[in-house]
Amino acid sequence: MTKIKEMLAELCPNGVEWKELGEVCEFIRGNGLQKKDFVDEGLPCIHYGQIYTRYGFSTKETYSYTDKVIFDKLKKAQPNDIVMATTSENVEDVGKALVWEGDTEIGVSGDAYIIQTSQNPRYINYFFKSQHFQRQKEKKVSGTKVIRINAKDMKAFKIPIPPLKIQEEIVQILDKFTNYVTELTAELTDRQKQYSFYRDKLLSFSDEVYQVEWKTLGEVVKLKNGKDWKNLATGPIPVYGSGGEMGEFVEQFSYNKPTVLIPRKGSISNVFYLEKPFWNVDTIYYTEIDDKQLIPKYLYYFLKTVDLESMSSNPTRPSLTQAIIDKIKLPIPSLAIQQRIVHVLDNFDTVCNDLNIGLPKEIELRQKQYEYFRDKLLTFDEKCGKPRLAETMPTDS
Repeated sequence: MTKIKEMLAELCPNGVEWKELGEVCEFIRGNGLQKKDFVDEGLPCIHYGQIYTRYGFSTKETYSYTDKVIFDKLKKAQPNDIVMATTSENVEDVGKALVWEGDTEIGVSGDAYIIQTSQNPRYINYFFKSQHFQRQKEKKVSGTKVIRINAKDMKAFKIPIPPLKIQEEIVQILDKFTNYVTELTAELTDRQKQYSFYRDKLLSFSDEVYQVEWKTLGEVVKLKNGKDWKNLATGPIPVYGSGGEMGEFVEQFSYNKPTVLIPRKGSISNVFYLEKPFWNVDTIYYTEIDDKQLIPKYLYYFLKTVDLESMSSNPTRPSLTQAIIDKIKLPIPSLAIQQRIVHVLDNFDTVCNDLNIGLPKEIELRQKQYEYFRDKLLTFDEKCGKPRLAETMPTDS
């Protein structure tokens, strides 16, 4: 931070110049390219939807390819161009971008812009993630179900343009933060994979260490349908659907004992364990469990090992019928063994997913520090162009 201040004092004695984005970037709209145009081997391309689901801040390789006939018709991004998605389901995500750092040109789909600049492209993309850009974007997006942003509006957005040497220094600092978060996230992902493997192996009882009785789920569990909540008075009880808590609260509850919620339609791979009162709508079942045979949380952990998606009765909209769920085979050891398994898996789950400890907490803190410094490093006093940089890092609290 001190080095940047010294460089600013030397190279920008009168402050950093603010420019309109259109003065430093050229916007080229992508075209064509549908998912049906992908081939296993061919010429590299990026579909706008993949920017949200497959890519991070930058990439040197594409996940998709198309044939030469399609490729020749596409607009092309060159090395060090930025590719931005221009439509999204929400305001926060629209305008997400990546820097293309490969060594060849790539084809780019419609609903995306190729952004070319003589500035440091990573600096520009960090700016696209800053609060200053987000605030300008929020004023210009259009649409309701599909949110859009267009080049005409973005060209007028204001951006601070320090000399390239300072841009490079800012990028180096932010890269260190993002790389550290990426490394921590990769380590956490590996641990979660190990946890899933251990959980699945433990609950398969393939080694026959424990004596178990196999029953169908319908023999020990009763599924209960949900009901509409809209005519209920507002209260403290959360309403659950297949996606989890719906953000609605009512005065009545469907059930008030430990239970497992199993989706009936929609996001059928979601399974929830609850120990609090709740109301469930008709897209999700709750379970009445015979606690003389089965510990509810043991059932929850077991169902996490089951591929519920593959059991769907509807090819267009994922659905699970009671008849299908009732036939799921369930290993039932003694209650003491079930409790021991739950205890072990609780500990694993805490280490992997608890946001208050371990890697999840560390990732959260480092992400906050990255966002803090990103916005400080990319924020200058727009009136006088003077830097507004933090002297110290934010605390971990």
